[in-house]
Amino acid sequence: MAESTPPNPTTPATADGYLVTERLVKRFDEALAVDEVSLSIRKGEIFALLGSSGCGKSTLLRMLAGFEKPTSGRILLGGQDVAGLPPYERPVNMMFQSYALFPHLDIWENVAFGLKREGLPKPEIAQRVDEMLALVQLTPYARRKPHQLSGGQQQRVALARSLVKRPKLLLLDEPLGALDKKLREQTQFELVNIIEKVGVTCVMVTHDQEEAMTMASRIAVMSKGRVLQVGTPQQVYEYPANRFVADFIGNVNLFDGTLSVDETDRCAVACELGEVQVGHSISGTLGMKVSVAVRPEKLEISKTRPTGVLANLFTGQVKEIAYFGSYNTYIVAVPSGQRVKITEANTSRQDLSDITWEDQVFFWWDDCAGVVLRD
Repeated sequence: MAESTPPNPTTPATADGYLVTERLVKRFDEALAVDEVSLSIRKGEIFALLGSSGCGKSTLLRMLAGFEKPTSGRILLGGQDVAGLPPYERPVNMMFQSYALFPHLDIWENVAFGLKREGLPKPEIAQRVDEMLALVQLTPYARRKPHQLSGGQQQRVALARSLVKRPKLLLLDEPLGALDKKLREQTQFELVNIIEKVGVTCVMVTHDQEEAMTMASRIAVMSKGRVLQVGTPQQVYEYPANRFVADFIGNVNLFDGTLSVDETDRCAVACELGEVQVGHSISGTLGMKVSVAVRPEKLEISKTRPTGVLANLFTGQVKEIAYFGSYNTYIVAVPSGQRVKITEANTSRQDLSDITWEDQVFFWWDDCAGVVLRD
């Protein structure tokens, strides 16, 4: 049985917050870049700010770093309000997408640069740099120049330089954006392991939803300067708070309609497709406009009518088929004209599917697979 009401963690509690923003606002003349953002990030957490270009996530990160001054609001780090402090007085370090390594210095000197600027004793500098190079597995490359390393290795040098100063907060701005897809996927796990070993609190900015889902313990989805939802990757994916989050995270089918049934453990929505059954209530008003979100992988497809399926069973015609290696995608047109996306995992080397273009098919999903969205 599905939960009677899906979790919808849009606003986290602040009781255990190590980094807390309170109604943070940033205006550039008349443009509102960050609109009253309140977040609570736990100590040692890897937290992602996720959104498309221009949503305010980079401006928010720059305010945490001290490169931008908030128009209003507070930034608390370990209980101290740091909003008015310049960057060099904050226990914060930021790693940029470009890495910003010094090309004329070798790797050891790049990592040591910040410690030398602080005037630390030479033995302590040597100990910290050697420990950090060992952590990122670059000790054999200590005397090479940045251009002699691969993109992934340069990224680890930049991370080592950021962590060697032992900041209380590490900020990552599109940390893997300069890497190709395969190297980016490999480096995601390396980066998380290093950050977790150090135990530093980390906030990262990315527009790549896969990167956020892989690396972060929690995600804040942003749009137009506001945070629309905060939750774990599973919560944000399985229980989106609204249409924007559902559509931005992964692929989704959205069926618009009106609420026709709303009971303690179920509801139904009247759509052009037909009546859609959902395994949770929303405590709404009958007749109100809502949408049902169903992920493509939750749907099943067949040329023959399935037995024992009594709800959420519909028909349509296959218009597109795409092979992606690990799965197939079908685009099915229904009588109303809407196109429904269905993905099916390839569990065998042989193609056992007999579905082809223009076939009339049945498709269906369990009532627990859909989520009702109010906007």
